[in-house]
Amino acid sequence: MSTLESNFDQIYKDNYPKVFRLCQGYTNGNEILSKDLAQEVFIKVWQNLNSFRNDSSLSTWIYRITVNTCLIELRKKKSVSIKGHLQHLEEDYEECSVEKELQLNQLYRCINSLKSENKSIILLELEGLPQKEIADIIGLSHEVIRVRLHRIKNELTKCVKQ
Repeated sequence: MSTLESNFDQIYKDNYPKVFRLCQGYTNGNEILSKDLAQEVFIKVWQNLNSFRNDSSLSTWIYRITVNTCLIELRKKKSVSIKGHLQHLEEDYEECSVEKELQLNQLYRCINSLKSENKSIILLELEGLPQKEIADIIGLSHEVIRVRLHRIKNELTKCVKQ
């Protein structure tokens, strides 16, 4: 058993919350589907721990698996209901004004309308990952990610204002 495998419990505990939140971004807050996807991610992590080459940080590798897993799921489903996400927003943002909540709902609708790669980039940015790590996860240069994020933010601003 490798050192990574013996540390799997800790890897899981350290990364599950981030993986779950990222999955929620892809599923518009569908908690059940997000949990299923997160579980699938960690099954893949477990199965491939021995092939992890330390080319990047472990968390970057896990994010890459998460993005790929979520994109594959979205391609299967093509459209995921926003109903569960709206309920999730209501629970998390009860103290927000109705206007703020509507803007937030509109923002997630706009994010959902992005191309899959751009959606991945903005969800990772919203998760607080450094742009260099996003570049490693997506497989693009840091400069390309900076330009894309600028364009995505402009696109989302226009979309939300409509």
